[in-house]
Amino acid sequence: MTTLRRRQVLKGATATAGLLGAARAALPSGVFAQGTGPETRQVKLGFIALTDASPLIIAKERKLFDKYGITDAEVAKQASWGTTRDNLVLGSGAGGIDGAHILTPKPYQISMGTTTAENKPVRMYILCRLNLDCQAISVAKEYKGTGVTANAAPLKEAFAKKKAAGKEVKVAMTFPGGTHDMWIRYWLAAGGIDPDKDVSTIVVPPPQMVANMKVGNMDAFCVGEPWGDQLVHQDIGFSACMTGEIWKRHPEKSLGMRADWVDRNPKAAMAVLMAVMEAQQWCDRMENKEELATIIAKRQWFNTPASDINQRIKGNIDYGDGGRKVTGSDQLMTFFKDGASYPFQSHELWFLTENQRWGKLPADLDTRAIIAKVNREDLWREAAKNISAAEADIPKSTSRGKETFFDGKVFDPADPKGYLASLQIKKVA
Repeated sequence: MTTLRRRQVLKGATATAGLLGAARAALPSGVFAQGTGPETRQVKLGFIALTDASPLIIAKERKLFDKYGITDAEVAKQASWGTTRDNLVLGSGAGGIDGAHILTPKPYQISMGTTTAENKPVRMYILCRLNLDCQAISVAKEYKGTGVTANAAPLKEAFAKKKAAGKEVKVAMTFPGGTHDMWIRYWLAAGGIDPDKDVSTIVVPPPQMVANMKVGNMDAFCVGEPWGDQLVHQDIGFSACMTGEIWKRHPEKSLGMRADWVDRNPKAAMAVLMAVMEAQQWCDRMENKEELATIIAKRQWFNTPASDINQRIKGNIDYGDGGRKVTGSDQLMTFFKDGASYPFQSHELWFLTENQRWGKLPADLDTRAIIAKVNREDLWREAAKNISAAEADIPKSTSRGKETFFDGKVFDPADPKGYLASLQIKKVA
């Protein structure tokens, strides 16, 4: 990143922090409990066809938005994460959207203007985490004999041979700096493969992953379900690992909202949040999994067979490598219980630190200041109280503490620079 670019990012981040601070100060404590009903009954939310969008879809299908007074809620399918970003920048008033099921780092990218057109910052809030775990790292069929699993090292020689033969090795993720980019980079680097030197990383929208691997456009990819299981069902490739095997109970998607919409409609924002959180509780119940799969498989949502969805959401994983099949594993998606819905600030610090690791954010960015402005865990706590969430589901701290990865690396939120120093493959010094 050039010095000029770094200064632009820092300038944008500082300006955004100031604006967000002023906006939050204008909202008195308890404002959401005052008055009768939301300021607006309309909201437009975006989603990508991924199982972790389920809470938004279920809140719409089961009329939970209506229950909380948002009687005109639209949940609109987006073609890609780039489209989601562009529509959030537009806002619903200009034909875009007010909020979205979104990759956790993206509200930070949009708030700082690092990935928007002309680096225009648009203030964003994260209201809740939508899920933990259950993304897959998939590998093309030609690598079945390598023995690759969560350990990517067996691919190092195979990739090197392919490059030596003059062929490009391509690995796909869904958006630069997003969750899938971070998972596949971590996985490769832990196996001794430099994601910036040994392979080419490409961006492919989630619903297009399987088709692209089918025609040989990639060697590996990381994406959420149901596309990993669909790949296995079509015998095009196999799952090397589930991302929860890299970092158990890792954060994934979030509910991100334009800050101006939340600030203008605080009671409506609380209503949206409560509806989504109640939907998360419904999605977590094992007795609802079959119905969940049937609902989101519908044409207007995913337009895919329910059989591509209904196994991994129960923890039944067929890796498709000819050997590993697990029933009732702990690698299923969690939506609400045990603090899954709570947006831990320590988790967002990890995502920003990893973006710094790969040179996507400046090393001297004040990450904690940005997190304090974008992360609205205070609203989550109020919503949890309003829906009478169990005490066990409400974390006592904004940090989940130290996190240990499958390769033994430890992320201590109190010392992110120490974590960075411990990593061998990275862009930062």
